[in-house]
Amino acid sequence: MLVDGKWTTEWHPVQATDEKGGFVRQTSSFRHWVTPDGTPGVTGDGGFKAEAGRYHLYVAYICPWASRVLMARKLKGLESVISVSVVEPQLFDQGWHFGHFPGANLDELNGAEWLHELYTRADPHFTGRATVPVLWDKLSGTIVNNESADILRMLDSGFGDLASNAWDLYPQPLREEIDKLNAVIYPRLNNGVYRAGFATTQESYEDAFNDVFTMLEQLESRLSDGRPFLCGTQLTEADIRLFVTLIRFDVAYYGLFKCNLKPVREYAFLNPYMQRVLDIPGVRDTVNIAHIKHGYYSIKALNPPGIVPTGPDMSAYGL
Repeated sequence: MLVDGKWTTEWHPVQATDEKGGFVRQTSSFRHWVTPDGTPGVTGDGGFKAEAGRYHLYVAYICPWASRVLMARKLKGLESVISVSVVEPQLFDQGWHFGHFPGANLDELNGAEWLHELYTRADPHFTGRATVPVLWDKLSGTIVNNESADILRMLDSGFGDLASNAWDLYPQPLREEIDKLNAVIYPRLNNGVYRAGFATTQESYEDAFNDVFTMLEQLESRLSDGRPFLCGTQLTEADIRLFVTLIRFDVAYYGLFKCNLKPVREYAFLNPYMQRVLDIPGVRDTVNIAHIKHGYYSIKALNPPGIVPTGPDMSAYGL
């Protein structure tokens, strides 16, 4: 991580632990918002007005949090408005790297070799981890936001007429329901798989494991009434947040993260639900199985030899 703007040690997945030895995720540091007129959002300072070509996303295909915002960018028709750079999937001693892995890019905007260089460009004394996604403002040369939940929501509503209205990812009538779903799916499943994979004690692992599969069963039951999406007939941000975990589950979390009670492909309702979201035009473009596998299996703490498994077979999903 960075301490006072200096890289201090080789990258390690466990950021902090609780009293049981459980994995604790770092809180995001940059929380400004893009708004249609540049007024302040719900957090941070103002001055970030929605303008075509002004903003740039730094993402990793391996990362579910970054893939949330890639999906929103696609669904909201913002590809020509917000440019994107993709880091290499492997996690190196200095974290995320720009390079030549197929599907990755060099940082042609800022010329950085490592993602952490962008954090110190935004704040020369930054202390913390350099994470994706990053929403970068080309005009002021700084990070607008590095919290995926914020970026997902501002892509839905912060770009005004620059965005397509084909999808409303946070519709007013469903907001309470969406918020309730997000509040349980995130700790128990989205972050639950990480709590299981990076647990440092048996107790914390079993707590996380139970949360993961209890949540999956609850979602399976919710979808058993025939509804196409979590809140009914309309895709919302809750579906995006769930999908990015499901699509990685059999590939990485089931084996490498020890969430091996049952793969997603064996769930009668969650599996076709995942396929349904994947088949929405544009979503498949945000999923890169090669990056997901090479990225997760490059984590030395979980897979010291770095061997990338051949399976599972994802051809049934067209991947």
